[in-house]
Amino acid sequence: MALPLLPGNSFNRSLGKEKFHKSQHWGYCNKIAMLVGEDKPGIGGEPLRGQKLKPKYTVFPRGVGSDAPSWVAFDKQVLSFDAYFGEEVPEKNQELYRIRHCKIYFYLEDDTIQVVEPQVKNSGIPQGTIVRRHRIPLPPPNEDQFYTVDYFNINTEVIFYAQRYKIVDCDQFTKNFLRKLGVRLNPPAYHPEDPYTRARQKIADSMKPLRPYERFDTLRQFLEYDGHVLRFYCMWDDTESMFGDPRELILHYFLADDTIEIKEVIPVNSGRDAVPLFLNRKKLPKYAPAGLYQPGAITDRTVLNVFGGLVGNKGRYILDNRKTGTVHQEFYKDSDLTIGAVINVWGRRVKLCDCDEFTKEYYTTKYGISRRDKAWEEKKNPFLFVAIVVHCLSEALSSFMDHGCCDILLAGDLPKDFTPVPFKAPPPPKIERKFPPYTGFGSEEDSLGSCMSLLPQPPQKDFKKFLEKDRKGLESNLLRFLAKFITDNPIDKDRQFIISYFLSDDTISVFETPQRNTGILGGKFLERSRIKKPGQELFKSEISEYFKAQDLFVGAKVCFNGHNFLLVDADEYAFNYMEKHADEFPMANISLILNKLKAIGEPSSREIKQIFAATDPEHTKVMEYNPFRNLMVNITGGKLSEHEIMTIGRYYSVQNEFEMDINFLLAVAQEQLKKNSFEYFGQLSATFVYNDREKCGLLPHEKCRTICKSFRLPLADDLLHALLTMFEDGKEQVDYKKFVNGLNWRENPVPTFQTIKVPIKYEDDWSGQPPSLPVKRIKYLPLIEDVFGTEE
Repeated sequence: MALPLLPGNSFNRSLGKEKFHKSQHWGYCNKIAMLVGEDKPGIGGEPLRGQKLKPKYTVFPRGVGSDAPSWVAFDKQVLSFDAYFGEEVPEKNQELYRIRHCKIYFYLEDDTIQVVEPQVKNSGIPQGTIVRRHRIPLPPPNEDQFYTVDYFNINTEVIFYAQRYKIVDCDQFTKNFLRKLGVRLNPPAYHPEDPYTRARQKIADSMKPLRPYERFDTLRQFLEYDGHVLRFYCMWDDTESMFGDPRELILHYFLADDTIEIKEVIPVNSGRDAVPLFLNRKKLPKYAPAGLYQPGAITDRTVLNVFGGLVGNKGRYILDNRKTGTVHQEFYKDSDLTIGAVINVWGRRVKLCDCDEFTKEYYTTKYGISRRDKAWEEKKNPFLFVAIVVHCLSEALSSFMDHGCCDILLAGDLPKDFTPVPFKAPPPPKIERKFPPYTGFGSEEDSLGSCMSLLPQPPQKDFKKFLEKDRKGLESNLLRFLAKFITDNPIDKDRQFIISYFLSDDTISVFETPQRNTGILGGKFLERSRIKKPGQELFKSEISEYFKAQDLFVGAKVCFNGHNFLLVDADEYAFNYMEKHADEFPMANISLILNKLKAIGEPSSREIKQIFAATDPEHTKVMEYNPFRNLMVNITGGKLSEHEIMTIGRYYSVQNEFEMDINFLLAVAQEQLKKNSFEYFGQLSATFVYNDREKCGLLPHEKCRTICKSFRLPLADDLLHALLTMFEDGKEQVDYKKFVNGLNWRENPVPTFQTIKVPIKYEDDWSGQPPSLPVKRIKYLPLIEDVFGTEE
């Protein structure tokens, strides 16, 4: 590489003077003579009259691309040019000049240039990066400027530090980029070849090594197929030998080194020893030899002893190019393993019957065996068919000439598809176990356990269900219903019962509510236990059916140990739980109920709408629950249960919005803040003011909530949400000043008499009475729209 001229010689000094006088001139500033540069612009950066500023970097046309800077817009975008340069070789007679090919990379992000020469084997010259990446100046006399993209084109020359490079071609990206800039590309130039390199290559191709060396390169096969294993399910029929039987085998073919291992599938209670492998991993020869070869008889190379021990104690050895005395032995390849083929495993005939999905995909990809059509596709794959036929005929001929045997794979046995060969005996029919009937002693599950094993085990409970459905805090997982006797006895007709269903273990308990002046003591009516459904045989082999949670709903009639009950109501938790798990309780699934109602009333939809309109003469679109219930019973003809009607009423009920007393909320909040000694109201107010950029005294609801959370305000989430809602305006903006003043229990304490003490009502205290806020009014118009559409 020719280096730039050093500033020490006379030529460069004269050139520097010319450059100095060209770029500088004398001028006057405030009547003082001073040196002023030609490239220095005027005031405000505007060029002076007659001054032409030269761009320092590539100038791209306006309006094309984005307005991002070049180091962002052109990041990792490089123009690549193919070039060459010649150099004289005066010190050698074999070559007078040398052609060196290189790559010129132009980086668009900063106009830097790099020249790289590809390395040539045994070139003898340093190659690689010829010119490191940097901005390269133009040749003299314009060395004050740098190369830009405008100086590059095909079939042109560029000079880098007195070295001339001929650009002959470029890649497609570079061509497209230059065309977008409006550059007219020249046709590609001739790419000359180095004569000396061509002569050396010609000599290298004609040379033959005196010592022939045969190379066995298995690295590529290992790297490509390492971990890829073909699996075949095989069968070895050993019934001809004494005490022999069919043996089930699994053959693994390792594509990395063409080795095979075989495992035996030993059935249960077969009496055979469990050996690790039926055949160790090795290459499997196609034909078993008459006798075992001696060590060293089978080698990859044949070595000849030329001089023996005549020359001192050292022998001379060379490789035998003719391979005299080499033992030719053929091994099984992947092309020999097909479904239905019989392979020779050291004298044992093993038939391949099936393979796994990976093996099928491998043979489909490599050999084109169809996985869908069962007909052999000779027309679709003529070359593959001919190749396999020739291969099989050659194998048959060589086998017959060498061994004189006819156990060969004929063309008629070619693999057609992956249809498995049946090799397993059909499984015997499963004998149905018959259990004796229940004796009446103990539980049915406990008696059945004595029939399952010699050592009876206690019946296993569903422990997972117990953990999921057991009581957790306020989540009781207990469904309670109000029930009455189904009887004509006037004394028992008014008795009320609470039926509790425990979801954790499907047990039921019945409690009778005490009533005054009835003469009947209330209390526990039925111990907690699982209750069988009526109408079942007592002494039978099957397990009896028990009441489930789905059997209990409002309006259901159940029989517990001979007592008939009618479920007339349920508590709020039972309704909420059943509606929350509507996929388990069809009586609380509003979608199924509406579909059922649509199927019943769709033929008379117009009459039903008129009935609803007549029931509401004032057009309030709301009706009471009792008239609504009677109307639904008349429309459906009793096909909807009481629970389904209540589910519809609850879904379309008018929700009463109760206004909470703000003084009560502030009293509860101040009580909590006082107990936790929270007094940082000044800092809280300052944070609100800081976040209020518009200084309007209002902040969004979520912003205020986030600030309160950052101060770890000791208030519950629902209480904080209710307080912020109280101080909101119509646009969900919170007046944070009033909010902080209301919380400040030091300066603005709420009178203690305004703190209302509400007794906590626990869920277990339900006495079976209707809820305090039952469904009163129903919005029937949305119900009609959901069921029959929006037609008036």
